[in-house]
Amino acid sequence: MNIKNSNIAIIHDWFLKKSFGGSEKVTLILNNLLKEKYSTPDIYSLTSNIESLKIKSFQENKIQTSFIQSLPFGKTNVQSYLPILPYAIEQFDLREYDLIISSSHAVAKGVITSPDQLHISYVHTPMRYAWDQMHTYLKKSKLIKFGFELPIRLMLYKLREWDFYSSQRIDYVIANSNFTAKRIKKYWSLEPDVIHPPVDTERFKYKESRGDYYLSVNRLVPNKRIDLLIKAFNKLNLPLIIIGDGPERLKLQKMSNSNIKFLRKISDEEVEKYMSRCKAFVYAGIEDFGIAPVEAMASGAPVIAYGKGGILDIVNCLNQQNKGIVSNGLLFKKQTSEDIIDTISWFEDKRLWNKFNPEILNEYSQNFSVENFVSKFEFSINNAWEFFKTK
Repeated sequence: MNIKNSNIAIIHDWFLKKSFGGSEKVTLILNNLLKEKYSTPDIYSLTSNIESLKIKSFQENKIQTSFIQSLPFGKTNVQSYLPILPYAIEQFDLREYDLIISSSHAVAKGVITSPDQLHISYVHTPMRYAWDQMHTYLKKSKLIKFGFELPIRLMLYKLREWDFYSSQRIDYVIANSNFTAKRIKKYWSLEPDVIHPPVDTERFKYKESRGDYYLSVNRLVPNKRIDLLIKAFNKLNLPLIIIGDGPERLKLQKMSNSNIKFLRKISDEEVEKYMSRCKAFVYAGIEDFGIAPVEAMASGAPVIAYGKGGILDIVNCLNQQNKGIVSNGLLFKKQTSEDIIDTISWFEDKRLWNKFNPEILNEYSQNFSVENFVSKFEFSINNAWEFFKTK
């Protein structure tokens, strides 16, 4: 069968209006790619409440949801049903499809397919809270305080079992970074290819005059480690603008001095303006990839970040002796406020912002453009399809 005549399904974990971010945008771009090059896919998701966002591409082919959609708060807090999400994802009947593409950061990759169906999974991350970030999430869980620690630990233990066994059903795995690829190899014993996620680099302007403030754009959740940035900038007394919202916001605002400003619900255009004028973009978390740092580079801003995780696919540190590699930021070695202070103090004392050419930073960011992603993914689909059909 020709791939262009095949029935195709895309499955993503969930589409929530409050957290429509990088993985959802990847799914949207995959949908557009398939429609343009192959055939219009059907879209599946455990739950969805993004109708009001009026995303044209998703309106043309309705999102088909699971029974979670009709449960109390299923449309808004699907994560509260975590123990039954593996069961829910396996209930989708995908027998009519020849090609299934999952965009997975939780359970989407666990859909059940038959031996004559090709399942390609683009993995944003193995479930963080079940694996290497389990203890961080347990520490922050409100349920632990009410004596539920043992049941939660047992639930995560069973979730890890399912996560491993369900990964063995995938035919072809693609990771969004080398960091994610290492985690897939460790937890699932699979060898994925790597295709970096698409970034809409064309949105950003790099020719604006730079301001005197540092910028962080993040969802305000524990693993982003905004608390370290705040502790550092409280001592540095340099202007820091934090754009984003989340459950940690009030706590973070209370611990911030007057030199730190929080911006919540602002438009994409306003975010782009702040990006195009910041002195540098600062980043303290461990990310699977990190779309915001690429957007900062597209805006002509260097990135100052913790040197671990997916950021290593993005930032080439100024003090690394790598000939022929474009330097686009600084990396601090330890995830501490002291290391952030030392790195930014050096950046200030040596006036290192003068070492970074905004045009070159923008040019480097094009390596992560939508066009590059689409080209690489299309190549992977065709290769996987040809190999699968000749087995």
